[in-house]
Amino acid sequence: MTALKDAGVDYRKINYYTENLSHRKLKELLKKMKLHAKDILRERESIYKELGLHEKKDRMTEDELIDLMIAHPDLIQRPIIERGDRAVLARPVEKLQELL
Repeated sequence: MTALKDAGVDYRKINYYTENLSHRKLKELLKKMKLHAKDILRERESIYKELGLHEKKDRMTEDELIDLMIAHPDLIQRPIIERGDRAVLARPVEKLQELL
């Protein structure tokens, strides 16, 4: 994010631990990133295993996965950076270049 600051780019880092992320907002971010919910699942989190998502995720709808991610934010990859009508999952950090 330092590169964005240095370039004087106005952006928003989505921190779903300090602000409630709604179903609608996560869906909007996914659209801006051109990704699906399963693309940003953190598969190494214990909650992923506890919920048995390795077996279920491909049978779940997009909305069901989003609801699960809202209920369990640890399932969401981070950081998500938003700038206007675009957003990126800044992993690796070089992805931030897409917002410049």
